[in-house]
Amino acid sequence: MSQRIEKVNELIKQEVGKALLSEMNFPLDILVTIISASVSKDLRYADVFISVLPFEKKNEVKEALRENIYFIQKKINKKLVMNPLPRIVFKIDETGEQVKKIDELIKKIHKDDK
Repeated sequence: MSQRIEKVNELIKQEVGKALLSEMNFPLDILVTIISASVSKDLRYADVFISVLPFEKKNEVKEALRENIYFIQKKINKKLVMNPLPRIVFKIDETGEQVKKIDELIKKIHKDDK
């Protein structure tokens, strides 16, 4: 990966984080964390991976982000000095939930062995 792409990824991650803090009002029982950002090689799209706790609230968060994407994108576009400006696409990082399921299966196997 080129150094420019890595810098753009980090910049988008930071700016999306700031935009979410200022534009979004998630309920106090929901924690949204930006895991990473990954721009396409042509810099036209940026996948922003987020983690949602509790995981069961992921659809609620996705809907809220979908409803506010225009304001978030607008805020990010003002901060980025580049052309083209990447279009933000939010994706839920399900790694934590997969780890939890695997952990439960391992515990169940150990419990069944006893």
